[in-house]
Formats: sequence, C-alpha cells, structure tokens
Amino acid sequence: MAISQKEEARALNDDERELVTRSHHPVLQDVPDKELSDLVKLMRERRDKAKTEANQRRREMRGKSSPKGTIASRADAGSKLKVAVLAMAMRRLNNEVERRRRMAARTSLVESAQRALAIKQAGKTEGPAFNTRHAHEGMRNVASKRRQNLIHPMELGRQRKAASVAQAKRDGR
Repeated sequence: MAISQKEEARALNDDERELVTRSHHPVLQDVPDKELSDLVKLMRERRDKAKTEANQRRREMRGKSSPKGTIASRADAGSKLKVAVLAMAMRRLNNEVERRRRMAARTSLVESAQRALAIKQAGKTEGPAFNTRHAHEGMRNVASKRRQNLIHPMELGRQRKAASVAQAKRDGR
C-alpha cells in the first residue's frame, strides 16, 4: 500500500522528513555516491530506532514490559506508520545503490572488453603471446601411466553377479 506524502509528513519529525524527502526519486538520482552512502547509514539508524520503539510500545500494550513514560501506550498506529515510511525509504535507497552498482559493473565490463580487444588487435602481427603445448605442430600424445588391465570386462561382471547370487542364497537361509 502506498503512503501519501501527507501521511509521511504526519508520521515523521523534521530531521526524518528531510531524509525521507531526499530518498524520493527525482532528488535521489542527483545525490552523489558519498552522500548516498551517508544517507543510507543515517536512514538505517533511524529505521532501526523506530522499529525498536514500536516493539517497545507493543510490549507495553501487551503488559510484557514496564511503561517507558508514566502510563503505558494504548496504540501504536503512529509508530507502525513511521516504521513503514522509513522502511520504504530504505528500500528506495537500497534500490538506487544497487542500480548504481550494476551500472558501474556494466561500464567496467565494457572498458575491460575494449582494453582486451585493443591488446588482441595489437598482438596480431606478433607470434603467440604465451607458451602452449599445442603451438605450431599440434598436440603431442602423452602415454597413459596406468597399467593395462588384462582381464576381460565380461569376466569381471560374471564374477560380481555370481558373488551377489551366492550372498543372496546365504541371506535367505
């Protein structure tokens, strides 16, 4: 469910409202990477604090915990809304961080591919750049070091089957 900006403004204090406003999209794309990481850190702290307070209020309402003030909380709708607003802002920030990471990875991949192509094209006139077993005359046959088995595979199977039949007879006694 979407939360309107009017509800957001009602649920948050001035500092949190300013942070959440910076997490909305047209503004978010213009934020530099360093400020974005700071914003994520601040938003995560505020969200965790609000979540802890909401849990405390719920415990007070159930009677599991002593009241923080003079009387126990009667409702926690405001704290739930505050946690929801901060969680949505956190989700937007995480998506932006991930989008920037993917974009940087894609850019880096393209640069690496272009650099590799330039190296490959520069090295076409020369010989091989590294030493391989199959250079020039093809691969050489390497003889196997395993000893040759002289028993026919059919005989091995016959003996294995005879042993399993004999074991079955003994088990059946």
